[in-house]
Amino acid sequence: MMSKSQTLMKRAQKSIPGGVNSPVRAFKSVGGTPPFISRGEGAFVYDVDGKRYLDFVGSWGPMILGHAHPEIIAAVQNIATQGLSFGAPTELEIELAELIIDRIPGLEMIRLVSSGTEATMSAIRVARGATGRDKIIKFDGNYHGHADAFLIAAGSGAMTLGEPNSPGVPRGTAADTLLAQFNDLDSVELVFKENPHQIAAVIVEPVNGNTGCIPPQEGFLHNLKSLCHQHGSLLILDEVMTGFRIAAGGAIQRYSIDPDLVTYGKVIGGGMPIGAYGGKRKYMEQVAPAGPIYQAGTLSGNPVAVTAGMETLKRLSNDTYNTLEQLGKQLENGIRSIIETKNLPLSQHRVGSMFTLFFMPDAPKNTLDVAKCDIDRFNRYFNIMLDKGIYLAPSQYEAGFLSTSHLVTDIDIFLDHLESALDMIY
Repeated sequence: MMSKSQTLMKRAQKSIPGGVNSPVRAFKSVGGTPPFISRGEGAFVYDVDGKRYLDFVGSWGPMILGHAHPEIIAAVQNIATQGLSFGAPTELEIELAELIIDRIPGLEMIRLVSSGTEATMSAIRVARGATGRDKIIKFDGNYHGHADAFLIAAGSGAMTLGEPNSPGVPRGTAADTLLAQFNDLDSVELVFKENPHQIAAVIVEPVNGNTGCIPPQEGFLHNLKSLCHQHGSLLILDEVMTGFRIAAGGAIQRYSIDPDLVTYGKVIGGGMPIGAYGGKRKYMEQVAPAGPIYQAGTLSGNPVAVTAGMETLKRLSNDTYNTLEQLGKQLENGIRSIIETKNLPLSQHRVGSMFTLFFMPDAPKNTLDVAKCDIDRFNRYFNIMLDKGIYLAPSQYEAGFLSTSHLVTDIDIFLDHLESALDMIY
């Protein structure tokens, strides 16, 4: 007898490509049928068959306070009674913009959009418009959304499916996106050398979250900025994943880096669809209607998404990040203990409340390293943990996330199941 999730997947495949509205949800790389989620509460999600899972995906990052936070839900319900969208200015947009600027060192102006993809593609347009150049540098495995310019050696979903370059991307567009290796400044210098006076910007995930959680090596981001300015290019930090996740001021604060432009999503929407791009005033004042660089969006800054974001950010205090750090340390120390005690060929990275267990002995520094992981063993691990009620990202190329709803006992449960799963695999 099929489960409800299996029945829904068969039904979905008749009307939705692959049965899902985002590729990694399909479980194509790990096998099996994805559980169809019916609701979430705190650190847990529940599927349509009634099974409860301890959630370490958190809607891919935004649920930093856990699912269905009662005060955020109440605020969203209240604002929804006043109208869902107006396509006109509201005071709430100003309040969210001011709140973000107040918390991010060096951020001077910001424009709200409806997704992380919109944010990154808009930031690239600003960089190109401001510099008068066409080419950009991105890093192999960094994922910046599904705009044409970024689907060149893309991370996470595309890599997991073994299709790093997407059909449908024009050759001319692909030619303007140049690739370097994360944590390898020499590879960036080589690209600049081979394309003098042509590169508008370098865009980078400060913590590579789309080939697992891989932090920048010491000095990498600062040297990257220096290299950009040496060549008259802009540095864009893609903080869609790290913004307000790894610190109160995101990667900008954590690594004391001052980019020219920055992008946001995930946490600033508190679970609702929203994104933002911003940076130095001299660049952002070139965006229409203040300047000639065009970008628009009917749903940008809609009151429901803005309210969810503001109510989330208001609850992110120093105590919040201290709590997340303590949970992260507990998880990291527990994983290390299991690896060392059992002498397993595994490694890990953690940055704040982001983490990944890698099925390789040496912690990776970039995408080339992650490609050496034992994917078969990862897939077995994923499915064993899912059976045990632990909900993880269905790909070695993705990060996990903690929330303030996770308890010390939840981390203990995860570690117990992890040890049992690894005993079954090795």
